[in-house]
Amino acid sequence: MSLRPPDPQPPTALWSAQPLWRVLITDFDAGFEFLRLWRAWQRDPLRPRLLHVVAIAAQEPAPGRLIAQITATQPDGHSLAGLEQQLRAQCFGLLPGFHRLVFEQGQVLLTLCLGERQAMLREQAFEADALQIDAVAWNTHELRALARCCRRGAVLRFPTETGQAVPGARQADAASVSAQPSPAALAQAGFVDHGEGFFEFNPAWTPRGRPRGPRAIPPTDAIVIGAGLAGAAVAASLARRGMRVRVVDAATEPAAGASGLPAGVFAPHVSSDDGLLSRLSRSGLRATLQQARSLLQEGQDWSACGVLQRRLDNGAALPAHWPQAGLEWSRPPDAQQLGQAALHDTESAIWHVQAGWIKPARLVQAWLSQPGVTWCGAQNVARLARHDAEWQLLDAQGRVLASAALVVVAAGHRSDSLLKNSALDQGAAAPGSLIEGLRLQPVRGQMSMGTLAQGEAPWPPFPVNGHGSLIPAIPEGADRLWLAGAGFHRDDAGADLRDEDQRANRERLRELLPRAADRFDRHGLRGWAGVRCASADRLPVVGPLGAAAHAGLWLCTAMGSRGLSFCALCAELLAARLNGEPLPLPSSLARALGIERMRRL
Repeated sequence: MSLRPPDPQPPTALWSAQPLWRVLITDFDAGFEFLRLWRAWQRDPLRPRLLHVVAIAAQEPAPGRLIAQITATQPDGHSLAGLEQQLRAQCFGLLPGFHRLVFEQGQVLLTLCLGERQAMLREQAFEADALQIDAVAWNTHELRALARCCRRGAVLRFPTETGQAVPGARQADAASVSAQPSPAALAQAGFVDHGEGFFEFNPAWTPRGRPRGPRAIPPTDAIVIGAGLAGAAVAASLARRGMRVRVVDAATEPAAGASGLPAGVFAPHVSSDDGLLSRLSRSGLRATLQQARSLLQEGQDWSACGVLQRRLDNGAALPAHWPQAGLEWSRPPDAQQLGQAALHDTESAIWHVQAGWIKPARLVQAWLSQPGVTWCGAQNVARLARHDAEWQLLDAQGRVLASAALVVVAAGHRSDSLLKNSALDQGAAAPGSLIEGLRLQPVRGQMSMGTLAQGEAPWPPFPVNGHGSLIPAIPEGADRLWLAGAGFHRDDAGADLRDEDQRANRERLRELLPRAADRFDRHGLRGWAGVRCASADRLPVVGPLGAAAHAGLWLCTAMGSRGLSFCALCAELLAARLNGEPLPLPSSLARALGIERMRRL
């Protein structure tokens, strides 16, 4: 097979019938090369199931800058223009870091990396099948970082000089072409020159940290234990990659635990230093918004209406030098928004633009309804046991409920005891092991809720959070509910309703929005209680248990009170690590969610 793909088309001869194709572009520019790859993928009947494109941009890109010229000069230019509009719609809030954009129902993924080229390459954790690199000077360290991102046999090319083939596309000028890496420099990094600008990564040595044999192929079947947000999100992510996934739960209905909350607020975390949790929450919310827009009915199941965060006691503030892209996430409220909440215009508050409310159970149901996912209720898994190459799910009497080579535990705070009971069977619960170090905690929360009177206007017209929260109007059949809460009681696994928690919710609401507190005194006050799961550092836990004795056993849990922010992101992170795909996060942030960190807490 020729290593050189037909030009100007992408390497379709190489990607044909592949389940996954990973492309690295080191200069996103205006997005033209990505759009061209996407269009070729659409037109190829032998296209890969999943097209992953990782693109690096030194600064916030301007997608579609060249599209108008292309549509005027090319017979099929309008097809690129249509794709450009979809790309532009997702290019909001592009702060430095990684941004995962999703197209074609999750089959075309763009990971847009904003930052210095070498730094962005070092944050990758995948091996590309094909690369296009910009024709500018590369130093030795950058070429080594590039080589780390290549599988053996990966094809590399420089940008196509498209002035003849595709008028309007960016052309490499003489100065940049003369500065491109020499064949000798590329050879030192492991690239073999095949002529006319095409190279193959085929070093004479075994790159450090690479397995010598072929990479293990993930199984085609999986079981997920837990039918809440975390488990359902994992099931949907694996199913999109062609796996058959069975979701089991002890309850008779999905979302029977904390994910059964009638409605929850989603909003990014903010901090004056834009720290780890803030950056993770934005990545997570982008993933959740993509899923909600694709699967749910806006206005009925969810709403991106914005959220007002009141900074009681001068709490978390926006960074002092917050760029324009950051304002597309969170910004100071205007006078109208403060007035709608009956707050003074000098009030310390933040308006979250990419925020709103979601009914978690509807998101769970949508994920469990995806092709390839099967839901099985009333399956009370007591422990796991390894048998040959599979994991068996056993009930309390030792009967086998199901088995698979891949099992993902997403059972909330029950994940801890389930894994530790199973580890005892394997003799692997020694001090310092990953399982021994989990230390997951149940965290009880109770919401108060009531029904708005017929014709009563919701007040304020958007959710407010701070010390507690208020969601003013959620459609529930012919009624509209308001919800206020919620407590955060660690090491409490009780889901019973308690009068003292109703009183605490009233006091929190009175402090947050005094005018809204009188709703507690109206008829029809009800409550809802659930038990979340949290880790010691309040971040999710995602990853394989790692030891050979536990091959094929993964964990995705501890979403805490931010399940709506983290569940979709964590599911994609798990699927990416399992399948050798580009991560949706910089590797440094992904490690902050890994189960391996639990030994250090």
